[in-house]
Amino acid sequence: MKKFLLITNTHKDAHLRVTGRIRDYIQMHGGTCTCFYSTGEAFGDAAPAMEEIRKDVECVVVLGGDGTLIRAASALVHSRLPFIGVNLGTLGYLCELEESSVFSALDQMMADDYIVEERMLLSGYSGDREQAVLKTALNDIVIHRTGPLSVLSLVVYVNGEYLHTFRADGIILATPTGSTGYNMSAGGPIVDPKAEMILITPINAHNLSSRSIVVGAEDEIVVEIGRRRSQRDETAEVSFDGDAAARLAVGDRFFVHRARDTARILKLSRKSFLEILSKKMQTYT
Repeated sequence: MKKFLLITNTHKDAHLRVTGRIRDYIQMHGGTCTCFYSTGEAFGDAAPAMEEIRKDVECVVVLGGDGTLIRAASALVHSRLPFIGVNLGTLGYLCELEESSVFSALDQMMADDYIVEERMLLSGYSGDREQAVLKTALNDIVIHRTGPLSVLSLVVYVNGEYLHTFRADGIILATPTGSTGYNMSAGGPIVDPKAEMILITPINAHNLSSRSIVVGAEDEIVVEIGRRRSQRDETAEVSFDGDAAARLAVGDRFFVHRARDTARILKLSRKSFLEILSKKMQTYT
């Protein structure tokens, strides 16, 4: 592996110091790379268009943080290219590399000493499935309130069967990869990213009995915006990996299921997920 695409979050590497060093190192060792610069603020800015990527690219190296990597991987999911992240942010559960380890990692990649993990994605749509535009998320699909500060009534069905009505600020539908993101912040469980399941976690639930619920990877989840008061004026927004995608009103339903595609994450370390998790939690406690 010697042909790379570098995607850099320019807020995290403002003067392109790290990007330049990586580009020069790859070229000095007989490799090639092209660079794409992202502000990390919008899905459309997350990665180059597919037709702009050189046909011989073998790997995408993302410089920034978990958010930059997630957006890039979702935008280029159809490329089937493996991704690896260089953490220039704070926590970075998904980004395996730090600036201090990136050059030894490049040596390892150029020696073809790596494995590629397949990570499940989620797809979501509202209304008529035949006419809907499906979007995918590597981390999570979040349905959250908009407008005045009022509680949403979120009626959840799994495979057509009523599950529960959450009265909350919103609901997170997360992949195992996304378990260490918003799901974790909302009190949801942390799951090995290689697992296959869907996590349902309410956001600021307004009762003491609401907990995260874990369902199978092949289940279809439907979230309906329930009627909570006579005005019927509650509205919600749907976000895919943090990017707004749709608006919902009372009575609308949003459908979520496993995507056909998977994201390919390149791994260099032989450390277990639990070992990495323990180190991250100790470092950023």
